[in-house]
Amino acid sequence: MILSRTTQYAIQALIYMATQPRGVSVLNRTIAENLGAPPTYLAKVLQNLCRGNLLYSYRGKQGGFCLREDGEKITLMQIVLITEGPGFTEDCVLGLKICSDKVPCPMHAKWSPIKQEIVRLLKDQTLDILAAAVMSGKYQLTDLPAAVLGELKPRA
Repeated sequence: MILSRTTQYAIQALIYMATQPRGVSVLNRTIAENLGAPPTYLAKVLQNLCRGNLLYSYRGKQGGFCLREDGEKITLMQIVLITEGPGFTEDCVLGLKICSDKVPCPMHAKWSPIKQEIVRLLKDQTLDILAAAVMSGKYQLTDLPAAVLGELKPRA
């Protein structure tokens, strides 16, 4: 249950957006530059998050993307389910079509408690928690210079 690059970009982009002032739209290319992500790929990721009702998308001169809700209401689990799909929590770790408590795969008994803990962790982590950790300077979202990180302000 390792997160795909798509999910990693989605989480990083949303954390970045959670560090911006509330209601201010951010251009895809700005996010891509700050994350070191390919802009066209990131645009597809952000559109998927719009379809998942986590972002608003605006066209035109003042266009861009912004969060639909406060970061305290958006969990990592919501993001992962949008990008990875419901199979993330349901599928067999070995990729077998039939795997359950009744018909377990060879890894099921050992993997199931680990998967449950990962799901709990993802449900407990919100964008606000992660954005605050990045803003504190203790954790790094990207390879941004410290001067740029100092200019980012948490959402009001």
